[in-house]
Amino acid sequence: MSRPSLAPGLDGTRPAPTNPEPNLVAARPARFGLRLDLWSLIWIGATLILVFLVVAPMLRLLISSFQSTETGAFTVSNYVAAYANQRRLIGLGNSLLYGAAVVAVSIAFAVPLAWAVARTDMPGKGVVRATVLGAFITPSYLGAIGWILLAGPNAGWINRIWMALTGSHAGVFNVYSFGGLVLVTALYAFPYIFVFTADALDRVSSEMEEAAHILGMSPLRTVFKVTLPLVLPAILGGSIIVFLDTVALFGTPAVIALPARINIMTLQLWQFFEFPVRAEAAAAYAVPLVLITIAMLGLQKLILGRKGYVSLSGKSGGRQLMKLGKLRWVVLAGCLVVCALAVFLPYAALAQAAFSRAWGQGFSFANLTLSNFAYLFNDGSSRQVILNTFVYSAATACVAVVLALIVAYVVSRRLVIGGGILSALCMAPLVVPGIVLAIGFYAVYSSPPFALYGTAAILVLGFTTRFLPIAFANCMAGLRSLNPEMEEAVRILGGSRLLAVRRVVVPLLKKSLVGTWLLVFIPASRELSTAIFLVAAKTRVISVLILDLSENGSFELLAALGFFLLGVTILIVLIGYRLVGRDFLLRRA
Repeated sequence: MSRPSLAPGLDGTRPAPTNPEPNLVAARPARFGLRLDLWSLIWIGATLILVFLVVAPMLRLLISSFQSTETGAFTVSNYVAAYANQRRLIGLGNSLLYGAAVVAVSIAFAVPLAWAVARTDMPGKGVVRATVLGAFITPSYLGAIGWILLAGPNAGWINRIWMALTGSHAGVFNVYSFGGLVLVTALYAFPYIFVFTADALDRVSSEMEEAAHILGMSPLRTVFKVTLPLVLPAILGGSIIVFLDTVALFGTPAVIALPARINIMTLQLWQFFEFPVRAEAAAAYAVPLVLITIAMLGLQKLILGRKGYVSLSGKSGGRQLMKLGKLRWVVLAGCLVVCALAVFLPYAALAQAAFSRAWGQGFSFANLTLSNFAYLFNDGSSRQVILNTFVYSAATACVAVVLALIVAYVVSRRLVIGGGILSALCMAPLVVPGIVLAIGFYAVYSSPPFALYGTAAILVLGFTTRFLPIAFANCMAGLRSLNPEMEEAVRILGGSRLLAVRRVVVPLLKKSLVGTWLLVFIPASRELSTAIFLVAAKTRVISVLILDLSENGSFELLAALGFFLLGVTILIVLIGYRLVGRDFLLRRA
């Protein structure tokens, strides 16, 4: 076959090539360039937003820690001011001891409950799981208020009953102590370890435990020698989460440790913002908290990466529940004791106070009233606080879900080079405790040119940053479950990728996105650690008002407000169960 001639024709012109391939090759870069430009703009926009939300506060926090308050010049005096004071060093040490003690008590609560629910024929498992969920959704500072009503040194109900029965002049419990602080915190932290451990036990086959029984090992020895070692990575992973949450906790220490004069690191950070404000010294004092968090999360990733609870046989096997016989009622009683300590008793104390004219007067028809609830909804400032809370939480959930979905889609579909940067930025707030994040936001956005301090915007942005990892992780999980071929079909038919997202991805992920929205809304509505540093008189939220009422001793109004918050939270959880499924909260969170 002869090659086409490219010699000049009679008119002196060259004939056009017969092979059209060069034109197609030339056309491809134009289409590719248009697509790349579109998603590059989205990538740049998302990156700028994440820099604004995540990088700027953390970078400003680090820079501020080395800046002079008066001149802005480089200095290490902030670190000297933060750590040369013995009281602040003691606060740091107490916080680490506090975290370790809460972890130990949480393990003692969570692991037996998880084993009883997942591995035995104990009755009442649904009640135990529901109560653990109740402890999970209860703000720890509200639970602490309930325990003040129960175990206050003289006026607490438990102590009053003890003194009435024994004739003693002093109560048996004192919640205003380090032991009381640890117990109350653990009662609302142990669900993390419970979820990790129960999930691991649900996945592990019972074949090895059955083999141990065949070889003559007692049930108790089997638990300690076989079952617990299999789920030890999960227990340790949950323990690290509890430790980090405790060290950065503000609400419970503010309610219990502050009146008890127990020196805790988060309370020291709060004191830096009393007049005169020393934000630079606070930044220096907060840096080690970030470093501790990074180290512990790295350790958690290393531990969980081992996957120590995976069956060695490669088969999932079955799970044979342990027959407890008559002991199953004893085990149930033990589980219900923990449930009572975490939910039943504090809720009862809060209910008594919420419907009483004066909670100390006890149970009587003359003392019953609805005036506490009426005051909350008739008082203009209280109504504004309630409105602020739910408006800010809804706005936070909307912004977080939209931003997380955009970033997760870009990352999961690998639309641009460098998508991993967006993923890292979305997950970065995990290593930043809420109280430290608030200090960073204060340092960046409280002064010109932004001057956002005291506005709703700084609270919404702070909450969005705080809970963005939850939204991003759930959006990524949802997108991984979708086959990209459906989106490609839209594009083959002439639709754009944005049309595919709007008409295919969002409708298919509707339930997942609703669940994600609820998972952000619930913690945002009760967040205290971030809010306490960013609110002003006109932007107060329920969590801050509860703290203010606690300081004033207005336990009746506080209990009514807390009951209202719990009622709304439970209603949202029930809606989530109805729309998304029963596992939307504990497993997805």
